[in-house]
Amino acid sequence: MPTSDKQLSAEQSRQIADTIREEIARRRISRQSLAELAKLSLLTLEKVLGGRRPFTLATTVRLEQALGVSLRKTPEGPAPAATVNGEVAPDGLGAYSRRAVAWIEGTYVTVRPSFGDKDAIFAYRTEITWDNAASSLVFHESERQDAAFTQFGEVAVPNQSRHIYLVTNRHGQHRLITVAHLAISGEMYGIITTLLAGRGSLLTPIAAPIAYLPIKMVAHPTFGRVSPDDPNYSLYRQHLRRTTDESFALFLPG
Repeated sequence: MPTSDKQLSAEQSRQIADTIREEIARRRISRQSLAELAKLSLLTLEKVLGGRRPFTLATTVRLEQALGVSLRKTPEGPAPAATVNGEVAPDGLGAYSRRAVAWIEGTYVTVRPSFGDKDAIFAYRTEITWDNAASSLVFHESERQDAAFTQFGEVAVPNQSRHIYLVTNRHGQHRLITVAHLAISGEMYGIITTLLAGRGSLLTPIAAPIAYLPIKMVAHPTFGRVSPDDPNYSLYRQHLRRTTDESFALFLPG
């Protein structure tokens, strides 16, 4: 077998695949873009990243040149701790490493339209942190006026969609928030899909725009139901409108 076609070991291939997935997530590039830069077919890249085919030396070198990083580890010593100590999320959440998603961690002012007052905005605090026990990012809300409906759950960051999903699953009842993240300024914009509590036991599916603002962007955050006379109302409204004005989310007519 020619040297350039030499197949790497299963352990080497797994480590290289982990590193490439981290770089894709960190740089916010698509697998298609990486394949083109490395002059590989997308099918080949998908197979090696998915573990269905081992890396060859030639493929590895091309990917190293495209990414500008070394993918091959020195043979001595055990595998990096991140691959064995719970620092990689489950596949169902995107199989991301903690290092690759560190830029998402933080405290956000979360704003969405008020479901009970068409002129008001509902605002609360959201913390996104790494949970060692869950081996993933998790989120937890606070400062909600309706404290009984405070949500917490897992954060999925898959490579393919390039979106972030905040998922609540309580005994099979789901709430899903899908957002896009602006890498430089840190805001996140998207859609919340949940249930609107009505009279008695009535629950109605509802979707609305939502925005996550890094808390440093708001000098004196206001939480709860924010009315038009609040000092932060215009800022909150501006970001909510950006969600739809810049097509971070689309709402189609029926």
